[in-house]
Amino acid sequence: MSVDRRDSAAALTGNASYPSLRGRSVFITGGGSGIGGVMTAAFAAQGSLVAFVDINEQLSQTLVQKIEKAGHPRPWFRKVDVTDVGALQAAIRDAATALGDFHVLVNNVANDERHNFQDVTSDYYDDRIAVNQKPMFFATQAVVPGMKKKSWGRIVNIASAHALVASPFKSAYVAAKHGIAGLTKTAALELAEHGITVNAVCPGYVMTPLVEKQIPEQAKARGITEQQVISDVLLAAQPTKRFVTVEELSALVNFLCTDHARSITGTALPVDGGWTAH
Repeated sequence: MSVDRRDSAAALTGNASYPSLRGRSVFITGGGSGIGGVMTAAFAAQGSLVAFVDINEQLSQTLVQKIEKAGHPRPWFRKVDVTDVGALQAAIRDAATALGDFHVLVNNVANDERHNFQDVTSDYYDDRIAVNQKPMFFATQAVVPGMKKKSWGRIVNIASAHALVASPFKSAYVAAKHGIAGLTKTAALELAEHGITVNAVCPGYVMTPLVEKQIPEQAKARGITEQQVISDVLLAAQPTKRFVTVEELSALVNFLCTDHARSITGTALPVDGGWTAH
């Protein structure tokens, strides 16, 4: 086996050179707000050519205008319900026609509710898989041919700490997120020789609209205050006792999409304030 020492030699002499993400094409699901919105803005600020889909057209159009007003490349956007696989893959094809085959895919869609295992119906379970797992599979399937042509690609799945550990009353959600960890590993193995990496980022609790919605619901269900929900329920397992920020997640995703991270693949990286260290 030959050993390529060019990068290490360049680093030792201070001449390491890695291509930036400027001009590279990026596709993001759920890219209109929350974690996805921050990533859309961050990639655009680097000069990446960004396309994204989201169900909320108003928030998405506002984001597009803000990015364009800041002097960054205008993102390509289409309103898509990602549970409609045909519509999702059509959006990816159309965006690739406009921007070129994608270098980067960030899968970022989630839906979670508190539920008792005994009460989960077949329809409810299918809905959780359809939102939390299925779009990642078929979006990945859609971008891979273009990445293979380039012999370069970065796929990042935004999963959850619940891809690594479980919590009560989240059985369908946890099942879906554990499936993402498995998909990430399998795709990484199949694509490794094509210069394509596949990783999952597994955040703990982040203050997003999804989490904000859960706070009053849990307070009512448990008969406690909303502040107690935050301190004694949501952040109970996170030793840092603070929410993960969307900026922290965006920075890690950005790193995983560079050549610096080309040897990182098939991993599920926790960003959880120490939650999974227990």
